[in-house]
Amino acid sequence: MGFASGSAAKMGFIRRFALWLLISSLADLRSGDGFYLPGSYPHEYQVGDALSVKEGIKDSAENLGELLMGDRIENSPYRFKMFTNESDVFLCGSNPLSSQDFDLLKKRIDEMYQVNVILDNLPAIRYTKKDDYVLRWTGYPVGVRAGDAYYVFNHLKFTVFVHKYEDANAARVVGSTGDAADVIQTTGKSGFGKPGWMVVGFEVVPCSFHHNAESIKNVKMYDKYPAKIQCDPITVAMKLTQNQPIVFTYEVAFVESDIKWPSRWDAYLKMEGAKVHWFSILNSLMVIAFLAGIVLVILLRTVRRDLTRYEELDKESQAQMNEELSGWKLVVGDVFRAPDHPLLLCVMVGDGVQILGMAVVTILFAALGFMSPASRGTLITGMLFFYLILGIVAGYFAVRIWKTLKCGDHSGWVGVSWRVACFFPGIAFLILTTLNFLLWGSHSTGAIPISLFIVLLLLWFCISVPLTLTGGFLGAKAPHIEYPVRTNQIPREIPPQKYPSWLLVIGAGTLPFGTLFIELFFIMSSLWMGRVYYVFGFLLVVLILLVIVCAEVSLVLTYMHICVEDWKWWWKSFFASGSVALYIFLYSVNYLVFDLKSLSGPVSATLYLGYSLFMVIAIMLATGTVGFISSFWFVHYLFSSVKLD
Repeated sequence: MGFASGSAAKMGFIRRFALWLLISSLADLRSGDGFYLPGSYPHEYQVGDALSVKEGIKDSAENLGELLMGDRIENSPYRFKMFTNESDVFLCGSNPLSSQDFDLLKKRIDEMYQVNVILDNLPAIRYTKKDDYVLRWTGYPVGVRAGDAYYVFNHLKFTVFVHKYEDANAARVVGSTGDAADVIQTTGKSGFGKPGWMVVGFEVVPCSFHHNAESIKNVKMYDKYPAKIQCDPITVAMKLTQNQPIVFTYEVAFVESDIKWPSRWDAYLKMEGAKVHWFSILNSLMVIAFLAGIVLVILLRTVRRDLTRYEELDKESQAQMNEELSGWKLVVGDVFRAPDHPLLLCVMVGDGVQILGMAVVTILFAALGFMSPASRGTLITGMLFFYLILGIVAGYFAVRIWKTLKCGDHSGWVGVSWRVACFFPGIAFLILTTLNFLLWGSHSTGAIPISLFIVLLLLWFCISVPLTLTGGFLGAKAPHIEYPVRTNQIPREIPPQKYPSWLLVIGAGTLPFGTLFIELFFIMSSLWMGRVYYVFGFLLVVLILLVIVCAEVSLVLTYMHICVEDWKWWWKSFFASGSVALYIFLYSVNYLVFDLKSLSGPVSATLYLGYSLFMVIAIMLATGTVGFISSFWFVHYLFSSVKLD
């Protein structure tokens, strides 16, 4: 059994072991994401076997994603033996609380710190009742505040659910249970068989019990506490008092369960609020239907009719008609004029393709069940892997768009590829390094160690950069996209507009935001409230709907701009859908103010906003790329039927 320690978990200045037990195991309200991985295998234990208890206090093996998330797994002093029920077990006692330790514990209780306990790779689950609903939580709080008094949870009641290893020759004989350590024996038909047991559930009930500190002077660790302990989770008794010690005890009971090992994560991943997810999808479909109606009725019908009339005229009539016409037909000689800052546009589109591809592939694998919650950090590791591999796609798209903007000239493709490889990773490196200094200053386990920084830099320069350059080379060799019309030498003057175009661009982001804001709440709760996010099937559907909405929004807005003779549509098409990131950031601020009230201090708020900024930049690049590509296709299709001499 181990502790999952998080971003503010290690308090090195707490010298006493009992306080280390309480504080160093404080969790970072983050959980592993994903579904059950079919390739995992169960651990079989014999009666009396120790359950994942290791000697000493040391870090256990972690993967790259777990390190990036700041998760640490450490051994705990709790000692379990398979199918051995124990009660009133004395664990340890602290020295009298100093003023510094007393203030720190009160602060951690106010900040709602959680302790995540893990047994056989299963987080301890806690059930609480609110009104008529039963809520599930992973871990338990350090303590609770009642009025002006603070109470600590110093007694834990563990329940371990076990399932007999499937063996046709094994039979079970259930023994009695009592206050003392009782063992449930199992034997085979001959009396010599030793069937094993698997852990399929792990629950914890935290209690606040007032121990008699004087009675433990001669009691050793794991001995029986001198008095009977009644664990009542409704009442609290152990009040934090300065210069008073804290005594820690626990009890454990084993219960045979019908739950089979492949289904042991069902308690964590049980569907709740399915109607909310379906409502989110229905809401997205309504937005899509509305925009699709605009595209089909206004664009396809009107544009096709105008094009048909235009093509039926002879050249002389077309010239006369051009003088009388207004709207998009007048910008036919300017619509493909290169935008301002074309290099930056190509770089952002390339990075957007890479991020979008990473999101789609990762969520697809998670929806298929290949991101196991039993393997903490798998989701982050998968995202990083797919991002590195998709560098080749980013380089290809960026250089091919660059070549198209330069009408077939691929010179400078190496510089474009380098910038694609360094633009978003450079922004991420800058943000994460700044936040890492704050984490180091807070002595947090969430801080990325120097060795991991070196590993990330090696992955960046040894894998991502070469693959991006390879993709750029392929893009330079690929044929450019030919424009259907010629561009005039002298740019056409854009008539004054009744309202600023940026208002439309910013307002367009509300529609994509409307498709995902419900699902966004569950994602934020998973990241910051310690809840397991598991509905990757819903998330995949929402992502597909988001891509469709972004494409439609950008397409409609581009048509509106060229209809008022504004031929500078390139950047507007990118930010029309990319502006959804602005609303996501505002939602993050709202979530900080109203849902993370316990997040105290400028450092915590800065960390939260920094990670949110990193997230919304990635979303802006991905959604903006969808809008740009859809608008480019639309404009190319629209003017492909218009011929100029």
